[in-house]
Amino acid sequence: MTDDIKHLVKLATFPTEIGAAPVVSALEDAGISAVATGGFTAEFIAEAPGEVQVLVAERDLPQAKEVLTLLREEMDHIDWSQVDVGEPEA
Repeated sequence: MTDDIKHLVKLATFPTEIGAAPVVSALEDAGISAVATGGFTAEFIAEAPGEVQVLVAERDLPQAKEVLTLLREEMDHIDWSQVDVGEPEA
């Protein structure tokens, strides 16, 4: 991505890094370099919420949109009532 560093574009935004991380991972698995920015400020002040942006090279944007669409479709099919997420921390 070093050649494209000046040509990064926003693919999606999320309220936290936790929401952005699976997208960055899925993009990298598909061979697309991606970065999440804004995590430092996303949860900094509750009265002024920020956002985490997932950025990709402009030339990769069409393929990245396809990966994001597929990921969202996969997530929609998860029955979260059947997923063991462990016990809440005290």
